[in-house]
This record gives sequence, structure tokens and C-alpha cells, in this order.
Amino acid sequence: MTDHAREFTTDDGVRLAYAMAGEGDPALVFLHGWCCNRSAFAPQAEFFSRRHRTLSLDLRGHGESAKPPVTPGAYGIDTLADDALAAARDAALSRPVIVGHSLGGLVALACAAREGVRAAVLINPPLLFDPAVRAWARRSVVAIEGDENGVWRKAFAERLMLPTDRAFRPELEATVAATPAPIAAAAWEAMAGCDPEGALARARTPLLVVHSGGDELRHFTPLAVRAGFSLGVTVGAGHFNHLEVPDQVNAMIDRFVEML
Repeated sequence: MTDHAREFTTDDGVRLAYAMAGEGDPALVFLHGWCCNRSAFAPQAEFFSRRHRTLSLDLRGHGESAKPPVTPGAYGIDTLADDALAAARDAALSRPVIVGHSLGGLVALACAAREGVRAAVLINPPLLFDPAVRAWARRSVVAIEGDENGVWRKAFAERLMLPTDRAFRPELEATVAATPAPIAAAAWEAMAGCDPEGALARARTPLLVVHSGGDELRHFTPLAVRAGFSLGVTVGAGHFNHLEVPDQVNAMIDRFVEML
């Protein structure tokens, strides 16, 4: 990463790193996905910092942030949401828009249930509506705990890509292996344990879901009507659509923010 990190310490003693850019309200806080780091939102930070204050956070256990031992709840969604909002306070951001990809999308959704958040954007959030998929995810925790070299994680991430996806492939192997396996497993377990319907029901702010399509999309379309959130679908990219087709993703977020 080439940006200059700021650091602060959370109330539970964890050192977190983040990068700032730009000026203007509302501020946007970017939260990367599982086994990634803040550089995954570089296209969005560059685009939105032209008119907005932006903060790109390394979640605890990832990137340049500290990697505390795995204890109950240490890498839970609510703990990561606490971290995201603590980073916003450290940077003196007032009512930011929280934007998260994958794991970061679940964290953004948890933030949307808290005070002091203007809105949230969820990019391909792993809301596991299908009980069979949720059961598979829970069973996979053991495999990830033993994935010291990142081979399981790399293969899984590649399955989420289209054959034409190229932007993240060169960095994939090094990035997914950089997160210690026990931390990766703890964060995965937190994702697998998320109650999607309950998490959406607790949101108190406007929501935008940006999805890359596929079979999972069938769950989001009726929910968008019922729960009243905005839904956008990208074309020509897989799970990492914010990297593969940033122009599409940026345009959707930009319009959503304009309407707040």
C-alpha cells in the first residue's frame, strides 16, 4: 500500500490503521472484504475523494492493523462495527456513509443500526439466506483454521470471479494468505453466523445493495421491495465488482449519496 496510514487504539486496546483523503460531506468510510485490506477500495477512494472526505480502514486482523488473538467475539461483526465507528470518530467524521464489500458489507449493515451513521452501502454482502449455504459455511471454518498457506482461501476467492475478471488476480494469493488462518476462520465464522433478515430489519438508515448478480440475487430482489432498500446490479464482473468495474459501482454509490 502506498498511502500513508494513520493509527489509533480502540477502547479494547487494538491498534487500527486507516488512510484519509479528500474533503467534503458526507464523508465515506470504506470497509474491505474478508482476507483483504484497505487497498481493495483504492478505485473508490480515488474517485470519491475529489468531492468527499474518505476513510479507508484496515479491519482488525488485516492489513496494517494489529492482529489480536482470537477470543470469543474478538472478530465478530459487532466488534468490527465498533472499530469502524471508532475510526470515524478518531477522524472527526460527522454522520458518514459506511461502504463495505463482502465481510465489510455485513459490518456496514451493523453500523446502519447504530447512531451517527447517515447511510450504508453493501457491495456483495454475504447475507446467507439459503440454509444449505449457511450450513456449508459453518462447516468450512475447520478447513480455514488449517489453511496456513492460504490455498483454500485463494481457491474459494477464485470461484467467486468470472473467467474475464483480472483486476484482483495478481494480488489474490499474497493478500488472502497475509491474514493469519485463525483470524480468517474467526471472521468467516462471524459471517456464517449472521442472521440476514434480522440484520436488515435492524437498519435505521437508507441502504444501497450493489450486487454482481447470479443465483443469490433472487433473494435480494423481493427483499428490496419489502424492506425498502435500493438495489443495483453490475454487469461483467464477479464478487470483486468494485475492482473489476469500478465505474459502474462508483456511479451507483454517487447517485445514492446525492439522494440522501
